[in-house]
Amino acid sequence: ESQPDVGWGRVCVFLQRLGKKADSRSLSLAHCDLTATDLLELTLLQFLPQVEEMDVSWNELIGGCLAALTTHLRHVAGVRTLRLCSCRLNADDIAALDLSCNKLLAGGLSHLTFHLSHVTHLECLDLHLCCLTRQVLPSLTTLMELDVSSNKEAGGVVHLLVSALPLMQMRRLPLNSCYLSNESFTALVDVSWCKAVGGRLALLLDALQPSVITELRLSSCELTTDDVQHLAVCRRGCLSSLRALDLSYNSSVGDDGWCALFAAGGLGSLEDVDVSLRPSASAPCSAWLPALLRALPQTPALARLAMQRWTAGSQERQQLSYCLRKRSVLL
Repeated sequence: ESQPDVGWGRVCVFLQRLGKKADSRSLSLAHCDLTATDLLELTLLQFLPQVEEMDVSWNELIGGCLAALTTHLRHVAGVRTLRLCSCRLNADDIAALDLSCNKLLAGGLSHLTFHLSHVTHLECLDLHLCCLTRQVLPSLTTLMELDVSSNKEAGGVVHLLVSALPLMQMRRLPLNSCYLSNESFTALVDVSWCKAVGGRLALLLDALQPSVITELRLSSCELTTDDVQHLAVCRRGCLSSLRALDLSYNSSVGDDGWCALFAAGGLGSLEDVDVSLRPSASAPCSAWLPALLRALPQTPALARLAMQRWTAGSQERQQLSYCLRKRSVLL
């Protein structure tokens, strides 16, 4: 007797024990009081390759054991419907969703994403090697890990993909074998209000190589003088095409940091710069204002400069206003 025949016989015996009938295209295990031990028997799914519908509803003991069930679903790639009504699923059961290596998912992700937004505890979503087309994920506010590696078309839409991600809590975003394009290497980086950046900006900028950053927003990150000096060092690398730089609300940066930033040059593409202090603070800018004034001729694209709550003498203010007005720069 062949192995498939033996396997089908085992399936029939298993289902008869549960009071169910065997069907090669649908598998109903609803109202069977399934236990964790019963779930081990689902290794038999490999003998049901044509199953399209699977119903394990109303089995309350499945709650907390969903991983044991989904592990075996890889043997039935044709499943189109999976019913889990009233199974006492908990948050841990749906914290991770692995749909990887489903190449036929291409173009069909939109049917799934509508429902993903209702999975309120989803932390890990694995979609690697799914032949994904240019589709955008919904906002998944609890997501910490997203794997879209080995999806060739993902490379051209990274900016759309990450726009829906809660970047402040993301831990992993593998993009290997995604055919990243030159456009997808152009990054918009906003880590504002992330206090952990302070003192570690060099690590962040080094990790972004060889990307070309066009917007860098570091508002209220508790940056240090060393952090801003490192920005000056990177001016000809990943920041060579920077258009917007927000360093506002970082009052712990000393005069040496601001001097180094403006004296370094190499920021000729800058259009918008914000070095404002927070509303509760004020400080003199006399120590670094000369470096800023000398840098202005090297920033022909500059259209806006924000320096709120920095104080300067009357003559310094007049000199700054004159230089900016002559260039039509909004202060």
